[in-house]
Amino acid sequence: MNLYVHFPFCRSKCAYCALHSYVERTETERRTYVDGIAAKIEAFFASSGGKTLSTLYFGGGTPAMCDLSGLFDIISGQNKSEDFEFTVELNPLDVKSEFITALKKGGVNRLSMGVQSFDDATLRTMGRPHTAEQARTAWRMIRDAGFDNAGIDLICGWPDETGGAWMRTLESAAALKPDHCSVYTLILEPNTRLAHDVERGRITLPSDDAALAELAAAECALGGVGLERYEISSFAKPGKECRHNLATWRGEDYTGIGDGACSREGNAVSRVIFRLRLLKEGFSPIKAAADFPELASRVDEWTETLDRFAAEGLLAFSGDNTYRLTGRGTEVCDTILAELV
Repeated sequence: MNLYVHFPFCRSKCAYCALHSYVERTETERRTYVDGIAAKIEAFFASSGGKTLSTLYFGGGTPAMCDLSGLFDIISGQNKSEDFEFTVELNPLDVKSEFITALKKGGVNRLSMGVQSFDDATLRTMGRPHTAEQARTAWRMIRDAGFDNAGIDLICGWPDETGGAWMRTLESAAALKPDHCSVYTLILEPNTRLAHDVERGRITLPSDDAALAELAAAECALGGVGLERYEISSFAKPGKECRHNLATWRGEDYTGIGDGACSREGNAVSRVIFRLRLLKEGFSPIKAAADFPELASRVDEWTETLDRFAAEGLLAFSGDNTYRLTGRGTEVCDTILAELV
């Protein structure tokens, strides 16, 4: 089983963020929310029939704005796989000695810290409340606390970023030698502060080619410290890939709990086609039909579509009847997936 728990509270709203979140909520409101989450988690385990929990992910928002101790108590008594992965997302300002120690005692064995940039001017325009140095200090505390599976998130393609800012961000990220790094290409979401600034002409977005060049630079810089690109937006040291995300791309069921969470249980199409996002594993229509016989009628249609993209150089076909994204293909993966759906 794979479980995702969403905590929708934030200190402030980032300029680019369209995710479901609340700011300026009281401690009482947050405590009430966690009490509700606790009841839902208990109900989830009660209905699982004793199944083994493989991955657990606390995301947000900002989980650190809530008292998580009661949830740790509930989770501690459940059946877990030997390689159980328990991830908590956090921001640099969340990293305090007492909190990190509590995470460790609560069974958390993987951390994901949202940094987004190591350039202070960029962080200010993003609306991030921390500085680059605070992020570095937080990372040292994470390592000193004994977390040997930890990663950071970055955003590439930020508008008006000075020429060397992205390279400085990559140099700083590589210097930390993280186990994992997600590099998300900026998406202009409607009704965000960034979208309003673009509409009013205050900010100009970079071209797609410029954003893709930044992503290519990230692949080079992170590869230099041993992180391999295993998914379109994800880089990791071998063996340190995010198992929760791998489960999602490989088509495993997952249950979401919380205001901004969603679940996937039984949707055969989305289970299989998103395997294409995994660069080494790829997608095989024949294997998909073997795993889910109800998809057999889609094999010829999917093969025709995939062959067309392969002819355009966006996919590579191998002898094991598997299609994998090429470098060009990673740039238009969403278009390919849309046609497969």
